[in-house]
Amino acid sequence: MRSVRDDQLVRPTLEDEVAAAGSELIGGPVGRRALLGVSWWTPVRVIALVAVGMFALGMVQKLPCYDHGWFFGATTQYTHACYSDIPHLYSGRGFDQGLIPYFDRIPDSVSGGMDYLEYPVLTGLFMEIAALFTPGGGTIQHREQVYWFVNAGMLLVCTAVIAVCVARTHRRRPWDALLMALAPAFALTATINWDLLAVALTAAAMLMWSRGRGVVAGVLIGLAAAAKLYPVLLLGPLLVLCVRAGRLRAFLGCAGAAVGAWLAVNLPVMFTAGFHIRPGWAKFYTFSQDRPVDFGSVWLFISQRTGNPLDDANVYATLLMVLGCAAIAALGLAAPRRPRFAQLAFLVVALFILVNKVYSPQYVLWLVPLAALARPKWRDFLVWQGCEVLYFLGIWFYLAYTGSGDKHQGLPPEGYQLAILAHLLGTLYLCALVVRDILTPERDVVRRDGSDDPSGGVLDGAPDIWVVGPARRARQAAPSEGTRVQWGTGSRAV
Repeated sequence: MRSVRDDQLVRPTLEDEVAAAGSELIGGPVGRRALLGVSWWTPVRVIALVAVGMFALGMVQKLPCYDHGWFFGATTQYTHACYSDIPHLYSGRGFDQGLIPYFDRIPDSVSGGMDYLEYPVLTGLFMEIAALFTPGGGTIQHREQVYWFVNAGMLLVCTAVIAVCVARTHRRRPWDALLMALAPAFALTATINWDLLAVALTAAAMLMWSRGRGVVAGVLIGLAAAAKLYPVLLLGPLLVLCVRAGRLRAFLGCAGAAVGAWLAVNLPVMFTAGFHIRPGWAKFYTFSQDRPVDFGSVWLFISQRTGNPLDDANVYATLLMVLGCAAIAALGLAAPRRPRFAQLAFLVVALFILVNKVYSPQYVLWLVPLAALARPKWRDFLVWQGCEVLYFLGIWFYLAYTGSGDKHQGLPPEGYQLAILAHLLGTLYLCALVVRDILTPERDVVRRDGSDDPSGGVLDGAPDIWVVGPARRARQAAPSEGTRVQWGTGSRAV
């Protein structure tokens, strides 16, 4: 493949004042004669190595938990903010006993009332593979430590995949992926759970879509949805944008491949003899429906402030999700210029997290790659990350407070509620800026060089076919075919 010279790439240090100031730590903004694009140190390789390095720092941050923090109900895992679900669920879901997820019922003596694994099938397979690589023998504490390390190694591979995919999605803007690679909340939450598997598959799907390979993107979205529910939401923005651009066939190919891939993974586990739904397979969906309001959500904030348990939170969340999706669809069809795929994808996933009954610390992993593609501005990204780091510390100190008995060492409920409010407002802040970029496309930093939608694949540069509201009026007033319209500092053919 032909190498791309650095002078053909967008350099954030020349267009972003925060990136330029930060670059002073390594010698200042890159010069015009730099040859990073043709040396071994290509942007993609640099970003992948930075992401791996930050992941390693996140592992070091878990150091206080290695010896005893995860065991015996110690509050060390909270006071040192090094909690992880991974070692707890090794024995808590029967992996230490060789139980097969979805097929074998978990004994009540170890599960705490969870009769089957409460994760989607592909995540369950990921967990099972890690268990197979965890050697037997020794104490259960030692095996849980090894299980965490095995999972960390597999999640490290996922991190490298995410970094490479995000860096290559925008051909001329690989350096935007440094936002993802250097995100502090990403490093801190990477090994709390298994979310990075779905994030990696989603990032790969967006890369394939940007290259015009819609069917492959659909397969990856289907596999990602078999690991976590949220990736299926990307089909909504694709539908809206493909309708506006008159590329419905491309959407149908992608959506059909997604459904086929999801079924290929789930069907072998879904049914028992006689084609009854296997209760182990359905556990993820019933658990998500039945769980009460939980940590980090706006519903927990309201519940704690009012004393109301909010038993109808499912109804409220569903209603807000439907209304929010309708608003995003209207935005996509009525905006003066067709939004970029990454922008709508970020908005719909952020909406899902904001209205969900739980907003776990690791959910920020879903948003970081999308945010880097949707709005690559360092100042606003770091403001949001600061809010997420604040919440990361807040939830563990709150759990230390509630788990320390009468000592109450940690963050009281009032402080935790402020932490919830901070990370909700931080996410809303970034959403508001993305919406502003959509409504005033000249503000969109990605389009300043005349680009249309670098992550849009078949949508990139496509004319609008079906639009409503202000977009329809703007289209009717547009110049004739072949003229050029100025957008920001660049221009494009209409």
